[in-house]
Amino acid sequence: MTLTSPRLRPDVPVLTSASALEVARCLAEELAEGAIERDRERRLPYAEVERIKASGLLSLTVPAQLGGPDLPPSTVSEVFAVLAEADPNIAQAVHSHFVYCNLLRVSATPAQQAALFDRVLAGRLIANAQAERSGRTAHDVATTLTLWADGRLLLTGTKYYCTGSPFADLVAVLAELDDATEATGLPHGQCIVFLPAGTHGVSVLDDWDALGQRVTGSGTVMLDRVEVRRRWVVPRTAFDAPNGYGAFAQLLHASIDVGIARAALRDAAAFVRTRSRPWFEAGVERAEEDPLTVQRFGELDVDLIAAEAVLDRARRAVDRVHAEPDDDLAARASLDVAAAKVLAERAAVGLGSAVFELCGTRATAPDVGLDRHWRNARTHTLHDPLRWKLQHLGRHVLTGQVPPRHGAI
Repeated sequence: MTLTSPRLRPDVPVLTSASALEVARCLAEELAEGAIERDRERRLPYAEVERIKASGLLSLTVPAQLGGPDLPPSTVSEVFAVLAEADPNIAQAVHSHFVYCNLLRVSATPAQQAALFDRVLAGRLIANAQAERSGRTAHDVATTLTLWADGRLLLTGTKYYCTGSPFADLVAVLAELDDATEATGLPHGQCIVFLPAGTHGVSVLDDWDALGQRVTGSGTVMLDRVEVRRRWVVPRTAFDAPNGYGAFAQLLHASIDVGIARAALRDAAAFVRTRSRPWFEAGVERAEEDPLTVQRFGELDVDLIAAEAVLDRARRAVDRVHAEPDDDLAARASLDVAAAKVLAERAAVGLGSAVFELCGTRATAPDVGLDRHWRNARTHTLHDPLRWKLQHLGRHVLTGQVPPRHGAI
């Protein structure tokens, strides 16, 4: 299989910032329709992801010189918050796509960019196969790209938490290049191998069974002596330059959390208005007239407003370093995104829990689906620990130390 292919979706539109948000809002109405049932039945959203592929949203960051809209990170972040409010599973399922499009932008050769972005413009989805369970830390990589005696490059390993992989047209595999591959002209170190879905030796397992984010397609990808072409391999050099690569990825995670928080507050208010009974000591006819309930909703709204405001600040910071890579701008973007992540996590987890406090026992019924907000928030925010965001922020305040460059900051 080759990376170059004719446009199989020539009708996929190229969007502007305004049309991207309008498309996202229209899609969100459709995605919200079956979100509760998909979560309850653990039914993967194949049809819904296909709608996103056909919408033009996947090509938002394709460079203009290659025919794309080249929209800023802030627009992508706004789109993610809109989609996540409707169904955070689907927003997370396409998260890696934008991260790896960004990798292509900063690390791939012009020929690789042309071939792969052509597919993205045609509505092709990239999913990740990055995490492993072996090694001392979560960032150790055992999957190795090896040069065999017959001259073939072969890839073998097992990847976990491969979000979006059942829906993917391309799977981006994190691998380590062994010493022998230097003979091929490939640099030593880590790389990303872009494998077309269906490549011989690639097996995608739907074995993700978590508390929340149940239908993100975050299962296992098994690689059994997968033959790799040189043109599929992109060095993982994105962190070598101050381009805000990690901040961009984290900005999208924070956007998903804000979307979850918005949905939780919206659904809790609707439930209180239509189904809750007032506490007898309040002496009111309707639950929404209870002054203590009103005050609690006010407090939660402030939490959400704060998270949205700091997220907007982070968007502007990531836009700046995206447009003009610079050490100071990269540090500022990482710090602002770290702050946004802290407030977004607190809002999402806090609001997801407060739903039950405000709505009462009736809210725990499975057909209502309010429990999904807390489960989704709690699961998604485990992606990387909030306590380390606070460490980076605190060190910068006390000593001026800038955060490191990696995918979690």
